[in-house]
Amino acid sequence: MVMIATTEALQSVCADLRRADFFAVDTEFMRENTYWSKLCLIQVAGGETEAIIDPLAEGLDLRPFLALMADPAITKVFHAARQDLEIFYRLMGQVPLPLFDTQIAAMAAGLGDSIGYDTLVQKMLSRRIDKGSRFTDWSRRPLSDKQLAYAIGDVTHLRDLYPRLRGRLEKRGRLGWVDEEMQAIADPRLYQFDPDEAWRRMKIRKYTPQWLAIMASVARWREREAQSRDKPRGRILKDDAIYEIAQQAPASIEALGRLRAIPRGFERSSLARSLISAVQEALKDPDRHAPQVTRPKALPQGIGPVVEMLKVLLRIKAESLGVAPRLIANTADLERLAACDDADIAALRGWRREAFGEDALRLKRGELCLSLEGQRAVIAPRQGADL
Repeated sequence: MVMIATTEALQSVCADLRRADFFAVDTEFMRENTYWSKLCLIQVAGGETEAIIDPLAEGLDLRPFLALMADPAITKVFHAARQDLEIFYRLMGQVPLPLFDTQIAAMAAGLGDSIGYDTLVQKMLSRRIDKGSRFTDWSRRPLSDKQLAYAIGDVTHLRDLYPRLRGRLEKRGRLGWVDEEMQAIADPRLYQFDPDEAWRRMKIRKYTPQWLAIMASVARWREREAQSRDKPRGRILKDDAIYEIAQQAPASIEALGRLRAIPRGFERSSLARSLISAVQEALKDPDRHAPQVTRPKALPQGIGPVVEMLKVLLRIKAESLGVAPRLIANTADLERLAACDDADIAALRGWRREAFGEDALRLKRGELCLSLEGQRAVIAPRQGADL
């Protein structure tokens, strides 16, 4: 293992990694007190090359490594990749492709629901990971030998894990499943934080134009402030405060200060003035400022038994495949499927449709039935059904 602190050394490591078909990647970062993740380390392992890159090193230019990450000829292997991909998307302006997430792959391979990295390593490699350095300040320098050993272990195990996990998926004919999931997490929209879209992270509690307009306007205001100040959203304003502001529609700083969810003294800050301006702007024309939100349709009466039958079918299919039911569908999906054969849900697309969706539709049409064999629930064609 080498510690990379110069651009010249980084170029050499990148040249070595280009000879591999894949390499494992992990990051260590800090985010407790910031909006944007502070990248502290990048760990890589591919072929015989193992290295820790120090992005905090003075004068280090990451561009050689980012070019490697953008190389479409080399697979980048992560575990639970979402936060790592967010960091690289901000550095590169694109998602590093192709990629392979071992956590998602492990679920598809029947190794558990949202399996942790250490558990996966123990199951597939029979290795135990020392967790002693997991919660540490990765921004402090110098790093101890124990910290560096922990950090590089994250990718050396991952490098050894990937071929075995991929082989297991190939044997079960499930690489296509993982390819579909990789397309989903590679969607750039997941890593773009447009303030105008910030309202989508909020819960819709009312559907009146005024409530929606204020909620969206304040969510946009908070996102902009959090980004410009590099502070977590909750340090600017809590979600509960946004909901109360949308409900009470305070048109003045004095009215804002009387709200229970607003911290004491907040009304005297410069943030309060700009916040009230955002509320006042929304109140001028709620219809124009309100986002277009479709109110959920009420489920048809009497649909409960259909949902319960679909739950049983899902459980049977998931157990036969050795995967967690929630990887295929959740209760909300089943409710929508029970109400409509053309529901826009993942369970009716791609591998999920093949694994569950088609049989779910057959069950609804009466072509399949559920029965018991001893104490075991089974699926069987309905007698006389034309399949």
